Amino acid sequence: MAMQLCSPSASSSSSSCPCSNPRLTLFKIPRKPLRLPSSSGRATAVLMDRSVKSPARGVPLEKRSRNELEEKKPPPAPEGVLVVRRPEIESDRPEFVEEGEEIKKPSAAIDGKLEEFAKKMPIFEPDRLDENAGAGSAQAKPLSVNLDLALYRAKVLSRSFRYQEAEAILQQCISTWPEDGRAYVALGKILGKQSKTRDARAVYEKGCQATQGENPYVWQCWAVLENRMGNIRRARELFDAATVADKKHIAAWHGWAVLELKQGNVKKARQLLARALKFCGGNEYVYQTLALLEARANRSDQARYLFREATKCNPKSCASWLAWAQLEMQQENNLVARQLFEKAVQASPKNRFAWQVWGVFEATIGNIEKARKLLKIGHALNPKDPVLLQSLALIEYKHSTANLARVLFRKASQLDPRHQPVWIAWGWMEWKEGNVSTARELYQRALSISTTTESAARCLQAWGVLEQRAGNLSAARRLFRSSLNINSQSYVTWMTWAKLEEDQGNAVRAEEIRNLYFQQRTEVVDDSSWVTGFFDIIDPALDSIKKLLNLDQNFYKKEAETGAKDNNYNSMLDEQGSVKQDGMSWLDLDSFIKTRLSLDPAKLDLVLDSSPSQAVAAARLLKSPRSIWRPEQRSVALSEPRV
Repeated sequence: MAMQLCSPSASSSSSSCPCSNPRLTLFKIPRKPLRLPSSSGRATAVLMDRSVKSPARGVPLEKRSRNELEEKKPPPAPEGVLVVRRPEIESDRPEFVEEGEEIKKPSAAIDGKLEEFAKKMPIFEPDRLDENAGAGSAQAKPLSVNLDLALYRAKVLSRSFRYQEAEAILQQCISTWPEDGRAYVALGKILGKQSKTRDARAVYEKGCQATQGENPYVWQCWAVLENRMGNIRRARELFDAATVADKKHIAAWHGWAVLELKQGNVKKARQLLARALKFCGGNEYVYQTLALLEARANRSDQARYLFREATKCNPKSCASWLAWAQLEMQQENNLVARQLFEKAVQASPKNRFAWQVWGVFEATIGNIEKARKLLKIGHALNPKDPVLLQSLALIEYKHSTANLARVLFRKASQLDPRHQPVWIAWGWMEWKEGNVSTARELYQRALSISTTTESAARCLQAWGVLEQRAGNLSAARRLFRSSLNINSQSYVTWMTWAKLEEDQGNAVRAEEIRNLYFQQRTEVVDDSSWVTGFFDIIDPALDSIKKLLNLDQNFYKKEAETGAKDNNYNSMLDEQGSVKQDGMSWLDLDSFIKTRLSLDPAKLDLVLDSSPSQAVAAARLLKSPRSIWRPEQRSVALSEPRV
């Protein structure tokens, strides 16, 4: 269908052509497909009727000549042509300009100011390709699958502690795919592992600019970094930005709630967790944190209900099973706690924390051989984890010899030289053995790693006890004060310092220290393992280690005394399935590790006796040979061909 913008008869004169008016466009439509009604002329007149918004300068509309208005009026449309008026664009440009007068654009000054302001903005514009590259190569961009492969390769390299190669790959990913936030997150985490906090912060900031602030993962990782550095106010702002970018980002809500819990804002934390449930629905991490809050408030029934909801949301959540097991440990329900540990191991067979916490629990109630076996299984599955060796070393120190414990401590420190609890626990053992100078060196080595963490606070407290027993009271006071500067909520440190002053006859000073503790304490309980997870199960401080490893007294009753109480909770576990009513252990550990983990129970000491450099190879040799699938030989009867 042909359309003409101007009528053929009007092409002779530009002044009489309807196209000379920029506000009019004529479309010629044939009569057959469109028949205009008799009132079309009237409708056209109504469409054409409009008021002149910008008259000539200094001349009112009433005094303008009739001929001038007729010249502005477009000619009538020919018969059979539908006239459609373009929408008028309002502008400040005058319609009539005198001779010699220049047209001034009012927006020119504004555009100039905006241009100057834009030049000052630090906008991240990555160079995707070389400027000297041709037009053909500028359009050639790698497929997105290459980004996934590069990110996976960087992840594998970082696990092998090959950080430089991983950083090079991630930098290439950022230059090629600057709009994808995964590369910034991975690079920031790798830099954070190397304690390059400034570089990690710069990477996160660049990632937020490149993604235009719409990636909640970059905001959340940046907030976690600031929280670790102690910038609580900045971390709150970044968590808030992550929730604004995506209100369904559960990690941001949960991380923000955990931050508020550490600061003692329990009410604020509950509000954040409630918002997380509102926007994100049921989540095992949110239910687990709420359950831990109820357990801290000694509301065990509500805590069990929330733990049950967490395990319903994700039956494979090992953290939920472990937290529930710790609740039953505190309630002295040892049989139920053991069954929950078994559920945790089944949910995540290679989880290092499950094997470590279970082993410490068995050692606490007196099952030393089973505790050794559990920790050895965990070490065989995670040969590069120092926490398992640290727990095993403390158990061997109590029930075996100090020399065997030293071997395990030395091996754990070689696996991860930056793991502070290993050095602290080793120093405590040397102090108990009478090697004060060696203990000081080990404490100093732990503090050389970091002086702002919770582990550093515990190290200073343990070192202060050492100096107090050695008679260096001024050094002990300085160490206690430094420990409280890091963690002012430590009840053990305050009371140890008060006891020191009381032993020296300063009863008034001791009472002042106790009053200071009660004045500055918050709602946060001193034991932060409910919030931070299970990284600090072994407390290197003297009293905590005694309590954990049962050096002074047994904090748990015998299983025969708690059997009746444990049976009351088996009905709860039956909802999760496959737990016996008699409360006894139903998991065959040897067959489980043999079938599920391909480990030979008779060769668990092979990895333990190997050197740290050969631990991974020994763990591979430890695996039992799997059965090879062979197809069944079936005899097939061939029928004779028919004639």
